Amino acid sequence: MEKLNSILQEHVAQGKDTTNKLLGAAFVVVNAKDVLFSGSSGRIDFDTDSRPFSTDTFTWMASMTKIITITCFMQLVERGEIGLDDDVRPRVPELANMQILRGFDDNDKPILEDNTKPITFRHLLTHTLGLGSDLADPDLTKWSKAIGRTDTILSWNREGINTPLKFAPGEGWYYGAATDWAGVLLEEITGETLGTYTQKNILEPLGIKNTGFWPEKLPQTKDRTAVCTYREGDSLKPGPLPPPKEHTLESAGAGLYSTAKDYATFFQGLLQGKIVKEETLKEMFSPQLNETQAGILEMIAYNIGGQDAFSPEYPKGAKLNHGIGGVINVEDVPGKRRKGSLMWSGMCNSRWWIDRETGIAAALIVNVQPHGDPVVKSLYNELELEVYRCLDIK
Repeated sequence: MEKLNSILQEHVAQGKDTTNKLLGAAFVVVNAKDVLFSGSSGRIDFDTDSRPFSTDTFTWMASMTKIITITCFMQLVERGEIGLDDDVRPRVPELANMQILRGFDDNDKPILEDNTKPITFRHLLTHTLGLGSDLADPDLTKWSKAIGRTDTILSWNREGINTPLKFAPGEGWYYGAATDWAGVLLEEITGETLGTYTQKNILEPLGIKNTGFWPEKLPQTKDRTAVCTYREGDSLKPGPLPPPKEHTLESAGAGLYSTAKDYATFFQGLLQGKIVKEETLKEMFSPQLNETQAGILEMIAYNIGGQDAFSPEYPKGAKLNHGIGGVINVEDVPGKRRKGSLMWSGMCNSRWWIDRETGIAAALIVNVQPHGDPVVKSLYNELELEVYRCLDIK
């Protein structure tokens, strides 16, 4: 897989000019037994003399967090502490009191309807609850303004994720704060913080040392933390770090900081069956959506202007579903991953996929906004094609 190194190098800036380039990128590919590839290129800051970007470079994972925290949640299911189809409203008051936003009256006052349907753990883990993101949904933005609300999903507190539903639980598919509520539920069940549980049940058993919800508790990563970048036009400029410095919620949906090497270790542990059983993995990789829900997912995935962010690895129109932990392609992708593979990404354009049929997992770690960066799209496509060419999988 030597060509992967040159692909990485072609997509990063070699000097000050960042036109159609990234500052740095790292890519890892593993199977259950071996690290098949581990490489990187570029640097962690704009200064051309700054530290090289490596598989140990530390950065915010954003929604890449979900695959690790959802594995935590599935451990609870495995141990019988909660069932996927249990109604979780009695355990979390905010979920019990959630209403459905049905629109606005002539005075722009929100029209809210009480929810009478169960909210299940499965709803939280598959984005079928009906919760959106208040930063991306115009109706929720309007609702927030109408009630004088200032917290958002990125405030990382319980009020910030407490919005009305857009539809009754189970009636559709919509991406939002549901995973964060699953993290709250885990804390209610275990009596531990999400960070403590993750450390004890995922990170420590796998020997992962550079991953956590609080960067200041990982001082060894300070000098190898990648600067945030933002593409304006074709070039990069310094960008903001969206997470708040002070917060009360360890976000199960977007709170982890980590490295490419640590994600490689996690994926290998998952493939080896070290942290969840085979039966659990099968459930995670099984399509969870009905035809209506899958249709909504595909509409969002292939929306004009949205595919580069949501699903750039698929040809437009490829059939999709959602497992427990990410999106599933229900057909082989020509020259790439096999059917039944799971994938997701993060706000800063890092991406991963797990192909159980082939037996591999891969992660690309970068740090650039906004989501849907065209350079990352090109890089990710070339990397995946080369991986499967090297594996000689037709």
